[in-house]
Amino acid sequence: MIIYVYAICKNESAHVATWMASMREADGVYVLDTGSEDDTAERLTAAGAIVTRESVSPWRFDAARNRSLDLVPEDADLCVCTDLDECFHPGWRAALERAWRPGITRMRYRYTWSFRPDGSEGTVFWSDKVHTRHGYRWHAPVHEFLQRLPGWGPEYLVDAEGVQLDHHPDPSKSRGQYLPLLEQWAAEAPEDSRAMHYLGREYLYYGRWTDCIDTLERHLALPSSIWVEERCASMRYLARAWQGLGDSEAALRWFWRAIGEAPHLREPYVELAQLLYQREEWDGVVYLTRRALSISRPPRSYLCEETAWGSLPWDLLCLGLFHTGRTAEALDAAEHALALSPNDPRLTDNVALLRTMAASQ
Repeated sequence: MIIYVYAICKNESAHVATWMASMREADGVYVLDTGSEDDTAERLTAAGAIVTRESVSPWRFDAARNRSLDLVPEDADLCVCTDLDECFHPGWRAALERAWRPGITRMRYRYTWSFRPDGSEGTVFWSDKVHTRHGYRWHAPVHEFLQRLPGWGPEYLVDAEGVQLDHHPDPSKSRGQYLPLLEQWAAEAPEDSRAMHYLGREYLYYGRWTDCIDTLERHLALPSSIWVEERCASMRYLARAWQGLGDSEAALRWFWRAIGEAPHLREPYVELAQLLYQREEWDGVVYLTRRALSISRPPRSYLCEETAWGSLPWDLLCLGLFHTGRTAEALDAAEHALALSPNDPRLTDNVALLRTMAASQ
């Protein structure tokens, strides 16, 4: 089969060598340079990529992605869209070929979006930017996504086990363009639940609590708002916004609603446990963290929260057990927390203290 990689870029010179090395398993690499002022295009060309330079004005991510897709030859069986700050682990092509069957139109793979300071994985979910050459276009000015086109038949998506893509973003790059593009998207498509959810989340990032609340309540009221994981996330963000406004009772209500919306997810249990920790409601902390820890598999969607799957729920459970007089159980929880964050001095101290207390009892 024929597999091509395509991408957009601007001022990504520092990433070219590692990205091209990771993409070498493809039959060709096609890049749209949207206005680099460094030597990104030259480095890509020297490394074997086919580079086209064009400006996209007014800027929209979907317009740029679609133009980059247009550069891919017609004979492609699969198109693989990545960014230059992303790298595949070796063997990705063979894993795609193993998973592919006639009739499949799109493939999903494991994606590490962030890493912790110690190099371990942070936020991990499954992405789906591998697709057939025809029948797809990108949609939305920002947080763009692939959309199956009418007339091309149903979409058949399969998980490509063994494909791993890692994201190593440049922390100096600004995301300042995201908010105006999200506001543009919401204005273009006021009934689009995805647009409203993303915009409400962006207001949360900016600390615009009232705008966040208004927008996410609109999201939840939309007829198109039917994905429970996204609805649960909106409810968690609403709770955070109410916390930002100093209303812990409203936050409490929204966290409970989030649990009711998606009881199969760890994230709302852990966030509510954090709130009860602040309120020193220790029995509630124990109950919620135990419920969270009973959920053993993270969701494969991008709405997975790193903190819910690290040491935090064990740490909170330890504190809840300690404050309710269950030292031996607290020690066990503390040891689990430390195993997940072995370089955390506070967790190390907690284990040492609890071992001393347990030995004296």
